[in-house]
Amino acid sequence: QVQLVEIGGGLMQAGGSLRLSCAASGRTFSRYNMGWFRQAPGKEREFVATISAAGTTTYADSVKGRFAISRDGAGLYLQMNNLKPEDTAVYYCAAGRLFGGATTSQADFGSWGQGTQVTISS
Repeated sequence: QVQLVEIGGGLMQAGGSLRLSCAASGRTFSRYNMGWFRQAPGKEREFVATISAAGTTTYADSVKGRFAISRDGAGLYLQMNNLKPEDTAVYYCAAGRLFGGATTSQADFGSWGQGTQVTISS
Protein backbone atom coordinates (compact mmCIF):
# COMPACT_ATOMS: atom_id res chain seq x y z
CA GLN A 1 0.00 0.00 0.00
CA VAL A 2 1.08 3.58 -0.65
CA GLN A 3 1.29 6.10 2.19
CA LEU A 4 0.60 9.72 1.24
CA VAL A 5 1.19 13.07 2.96
CA GLU A 6 0.16 16.39 1.39
CA ILE A 7 2.25 19.53 1.91
CA GLY A 8 1.87 23.09 0.72
CA GLY A 9 -1.62 24.37 1.31
CA GLY A 10 -2.32 27.79 2.75
CA LEU A 11 -3.92 31.17 2.23
CA MET A 12 -3.46 33.04 -1.05
CA GLN A 13 -5.05 35.98 -2.80
CA ALA A 14 -6.96 35.45 -6.02
CA GLY A 15 -4.64 35.45 -9.01
CA GLY A 16 -1.77 33.99 -7.03
CA SER A 17 -0.07 30.61 -7.22
CA LEU A 18 0.47 27.69 -4.90
CA ARG A 19 2.27 24.40 -5.32
CA LEU A 20 1.04 21.31 -3.52
CA SER A 21 3.30 18.36 -2.93
CA CYS A 22 2.42 14.82 -1.98
CA ALA A 23 5.15 12.74 -0.42
CA ALA A 24 4.59 9.11 -1.25
CA SER A 25 6.16 6.07 0.32
CA GLY A 26 5.54 2.43 -0.12
CA ARG A 27 6.30 -0.12 -2.69
CA THR A 28 6.56 0.91 -6.33
CA PHE A 29 4.39 4.02 -5.98
CA SER A 30 5.95 5.33 -9.20
CA ARG A 31 4.04 2.61 -11.06
CA TYR A 32 0.65 3.72 -9.70
CA ASN A 33 -1.73 6.21 -11.23
CA MET A 34 -2.05 9.23 -8.93
CA GLY A 35 -4.49 12.06 -8.57
CA TRP A 36 -5.57 15.23 -6.82
CA PHE A 37 -9.11 15.70 -5.58
CA ARG A 38 -10.71 18.47 -3.55
CA GLN A 39 -13.67 19.06 -1.28
CA ALA A 40 -15.13 22.50 -0.77
CA PRO A 41 -17.28 23.32 2.28
CA GLY A 42 -20.73 21.81 1.92
CA LYS A 43 -19.86 20.03 -1.33
CA GLU A 44 -18.91 16.54 -2.43
CA ARG A 45 -15.29 15.69 -3.04
CA GLU A 46 -14.46 16.16 -6.73
CA PHE A 47 -11.80 15.25 -9.23
CA VAL A 48 -9.14 17.88 -9.99
CA ALA A 49 -6.36 16.16 -11.95
CA THR A 50 -4.90 12.71 -12.45
CA ILE A 51 -1.76 11.26 -13.97
CA SER A 52 -1.43 7.71 -15.18
CA ALA A 53 1.48 5.43 -14.45
CA ALA A 54 2.65 6.20 -17.99
CA GLY A 55 2.41 9.97 -17.48
CA THR A 56 -0.86 10.77 -19.22
CA THR A 57 -2.68 13.65 -17.52
CA THR A 58 -6.37 14.52 -17.21
CA TYR A 59 -7.87 17.73 -15.76
CA ALA A 60 -11.26 18.91 -14.61
CA ASP A 61 -12.61 21.61 -16.91
CA SER A 62 -12.64 24.08 -14.02
CA VAL A 63 -8.85 23.93 -13.62
CA LYS A 64 -7.70 23.21 -17.16
CA GLY A 65 -5.06 25.71 -18.26
CA ARG A 66 -4.44 26.88 -14.69
CA PHE A 67 -3.32 23.73 -12.83
CA ALA A 68 -0.58 21.26 -13.73
CA ILE A 69 -0.07 17.81 -12.24
CA SER A 70 3.34 16.19 -12.31
CA ARG A 71 5.30 13.46 -10.58
CA ASP A 72 8.84 12.30 -10.01
CA GLY A 73 10.53 9.60 -8.00
CA ALA A 74 9.81 11.37 -4.72
CA GLY A 75 6.18 12.36 -5.04
CA LEU A 76 3.26 13.99 -6.76
CA TYR A 77 2.77 17.73 -7.36
CA LEU A 78 0.03 20.16 -8.27
CA GLN A 79 1.06 23.59 -9.54
CA MET A 80 -1.90 25.93 -9.19
CA ASN A 81 -1.81 29.27 -11.01
CA ASN A 82 -4.32 32.08 -11.40
CA LEU A 83 -6.14 30.86 -8.31
CA LYS A 84 -9.78 31.79 -7.80
CA PRO A 85 -11.92 31.92 -4.65
CA GLU A 86 -13.85 28.91 -5.95
CA ASP A 87 -10.62 26.89 -5.71
CA THR A 88 -10.95 27.06 -1.92
CA ALA A 89 -11.13 23.49 -0.64
CA VAL A 90 -9.31 20.73 1.15
CA TYR A 91 -7.05 19.09 -1.43
CA TYR A 92 -6.35 15.36 -1.27
CA CYS A 93 -3.63 13.31 -2.90
CA ALA A 94 -4.63 9.80 -3.94
CA ALA A 95 -3.00 6.69 -5.36
CA GLY A 96 -4.82 4.27 -7.60
CA ARG A 97 -3.76 0.98 -9.08
CA LEU A 98 -0.52 -0.54 -10.26
CA PHE A 99 -0.05 0.56 -13.89
CA GLY A 100 -3.36 2.39 -13.64
CA GLY A 101 -4.63 4.85 -16.22
CA ALA A 102 -5.61 8.52 -15.87
CA THR A 103 -8.99 7.67 -14.40
CA THR A 104 -11.13 10.41 -12.87
CA SER A 105 -13.27 8.17 -10.66
CA GLN A 106 -12.61 8.32 -6.93
CA ALA A 107 -13.60 4.67 -6.68
CA ASP A 108 -10.43 3.79 -8.61
CA PHE A 109 -8.20 5.28 -5.89
CA GLY A 110 -7.54 3.17 -2.81
CA SER A 111 -4.98 5.23 -0.88
CA TRP A 112 -5.62 8.79 0.30
CA GLY A 113 -3.69 11.46 2.14
CA GLN A 114 -5.10 13.41 5.07
CA GLY A 115 -5.72 16.54 2.99
CA THR A 116 -4.36 20.08 3.01
CA GLN A 117 -6.42 23.26 3.17
CA VAL A 118 -6.22 25.80 0.35
CA THR A 119 -8.01 29.10 0.92
CA ILE A 120 -8.20 31.77 -1.78
CA SER A 121 -9.34 35.25 -0.83
CA SER A 122 -10.94 37.63 -3.31
